[in-house]
Amino acid sequence: MFEGLFQPMHMLMVFGIALLVFGPKKLPELGKGLGESIRGFKSAMSAKEEKASAPEASNSKPQG
Repeated sequence: MFEGLFQPMHMLMVFGIALLVFGPKKLPELGKGLGESIRGFKSAMSAKEEKASAPEASNSKPQG
């Protein structure tokens, strides 16, 4: 179904259309915004995993 989805020619066409739609000045801003949102998502996911594993670590300590 997705055999030839990410071929180099397809990616060039997508980049060309994006360049026409957004213009050369907006593309770096869009890329920066996308990168920041991905970084934020990853940090939120890692914080959630740390928060979820913290109670397990505190429950495993023997109470005296």
